[in-house]
Amino acid sequence: MSQSRRTILAGLSAALLLSAGIANSPVQAQELKEVRIGFQKAGIFPVVKQRGTIENALKSRGIQVKWVEFQFGPPILEAINTGNVDFGYTGDAPPIFAQAARANLLYVAAVPSAGYNQAIVVPENSPIKTLADLKGKKVGFAKGSSAHNTTVAALDKAGLAYTDITPVTLGPADAVAAFAGGNIDAWAIWDPYLALAENGKVRVVAFSHDVQESNSFFLANRDFTGKHADIVALLNQTFAEEGKWAADHRAEVALSLREATGVDKEATTRAVNRSQYAVTPITDKIVATQQETADRFFKLGLIPKAVDVKEIVWKWTPGS
Repeated sequence: MSQSRRTILAGLSAALLLSAGIANSPVQAQELKEVRIGFQKAGIFPVVKQRGTIENALKSRGIQVKWVEFQFGPPILEAINTGNVDFGYTGDAPPIFAQAARANLLYVAAVPSAGYNQAIVVPENSPIKTLADLKGKKVGFAKGSSAHNTTVAALDKAGLAYTDITPVTLGPADAVAAFAGGNIDAWAIWDPYLALAENGKVRVVAFSHDVQESNSFFLANRDFTGKHADIVALLNQTFAEEGKWAADHRAEVALSLREATGVDKEATTRAVNRSQYAVTPITDKIVATQQETADRFFKLGLIPKAVDVKEIVWKWTPGS
């Protein structure tokens, strides 16, 4: 990779490094005045935030919205667990790790994925041609993230053990630099980082679609949901309506994502065009898929205890 490409990637990694200054303000019993939403600059969140639709939905109730930014999923769920965030969005693996740690949260809705927004990539000239070639290699991913799940599923698909690779756990921004510098052999990552990497000299070894079914999830603090089930349902419904809008207005979604992240037009357009935005209740099929993932993590000793996914699923009826 050229020095100029590394410089560009390093600059973009800095632009994409997200931080969250969270005040210690757990859920209170008094009348709700503010809803705190944890988000990443991905998917439809930048455009929903920009369009102010959540604010409009809550305005008549006198409720303000606070958007709290994170780099990836596990920190969002830790904030939900502690009551510093009420509602958030992550990939499939973070809730499993959180549930194993007895986190105080619930699955409240899902976003089924086509499986093309996440992949394992290698440099264009890498000798790694297939998933089996990952044996003995350094593979980077964010611990407890959906990319962690993609890595595990890919190894399983290739008949490799987790011990056949050297896991290198890095947040996305740090992984950008590690991958550009040749410090990891392969990188499991999601959009828009994936789409950005595809602008350079990289090769996709496998998309998540090739190794597993995947879903993303809306989650909420359990106590908050118990006290404000109507608000959680309203948030789900509003995001569902925004998802329908986004599917028909991809150019506008791409523009918002580009403005939020600084990632170029080619990458953001690629990411948006392959994204799914439909927000649905959590079906038995989605629970079963998530349970398979949880069982795989437990079998490998990556979570300390077995979990029963359905125990923390909150039933949402659209339109209710």
